[in-house]
Amino acid sequence: MDLAHTHDANKYYIPTPSPWPIIGAISLFSMMLGAICYLNDYSGAWSFLPGAALLIFMFSGWFHTVIGESQHGTFNLQVDKSFRMGMMWFIFSEVMFFVAFFGALFYARRLSVPWLGGEGVKIFNNIVLWPGFENHWPTNGPGHVGGRADSTFNTIPAFGIPALNTAILLTSGVTVTIAHHALRAGKRGVLTVFLAATFLLGFTFVALQAHEYGEAYKDLGLRLSTGVYGSTFFMLTGFHGLHVTIGAIMLLVIWLRVLKGHFTPNRHFAFEAVSWYWHFVDVVWLGLFIFVYWL
Repeated sequence: MDLAHTHDANKYYIPTPSPWPIIGAISLFSMMLGAICYLNDYSGAWSFLPGAALLIFMFSGWFHTVIGESQHGTFNLQVDKSFRMGMMWFIFSEVMFFVAFFGALFYARRLSVPWLGGEGVKIFNNIVLWPGFENHWPTNGPGHVGGRADSTFNTIPAFGIPALNTAILLTSGVTVTIAHHALRAGKRGVLTVFLAATFLLGFTFVALQAHEYGEAYKDLGLRLSTGVYGSTFFMLTGFHGLHVTIGAIMLLVIWLRVLKGHFTPNRHFAFEAVSWYWHFVDVVWLGLFIFVYWL
């Protein structure tokens, strides 16, 4: 069972001192230090590895601790409620994270690029700041003045890999929902199959996006440095791909726990939390497909 009924529901569980928070802080500091060294050409990409390895060690250890506490009945209903509120606020923070990025895309596409092209009150920008800049989207400007997708780069067609990935994520949203209903109904076989299908679809999405990135760099000339379009494209799709990767890993962990017999029809918040996160990832991708690839 996930929760013990032997504990007083009105008393809140206070964990014992844990080394994992300080290990997490050290790992993040190490990764940022590696990023500084890499971006300033002090070292190669290997400088990320020590911090990344320590971060993986921290997550593995901390999850093992929390799962063990849950399975031993340490948590009561108050802790369960706290977990739910924490996950809600976490997803809200992720929503605002992507709102900021979508806002950057909107500002660049609907405001700053037209202003640089001479529209509105910024009528002198195309004469003084960037002579010859034209208001076209997608644009490789203003760093490379021209303002249109010409021979320097090409965009990725929406109805290719992006459309396929959209179908994959929407399908995964259905499979995780079926798995959730199966868990609540006590159908462990259906739960195992559809949960496995969900994380396999997630990893398939990531693999196709990696292929798309390789094609963009090698064949289309579309890079992070390709003006404001390249930076917003890779910023939005890259961070979303990171979220899909994290979500698929979490689904895999939940699946392994299911194989061990964890969760009951009435006590399975860890499953619910990951499914909430996965549905959030699906919704964000729909916005990306429409506003980044299609329109």
